[in-house]
Amino acid sequence: MKDLLAKIQEQYKAFEADALLQVEKNNKAAGTRARKASLDLEKSMKEFRKVSIEESKK
Repeated sequence: MKDLLAKIQEQYKAFEADALLQVEKNNKAAGTRARKASLDLEKSMKEFRKVSIEESKK
């Protein structure tokens, strides 16, 4: 679970950096990367939810 949390943190940092570039500098390529990162982050969050529920049942 710790590995999953570390993965989520890395993905969020990548998302945040690209999203800021898009907002502040109107960087279209960064916007594309931010959208892709948000999809990856969504998948990881769903995986976290699944693992968290399994852990709470123990």
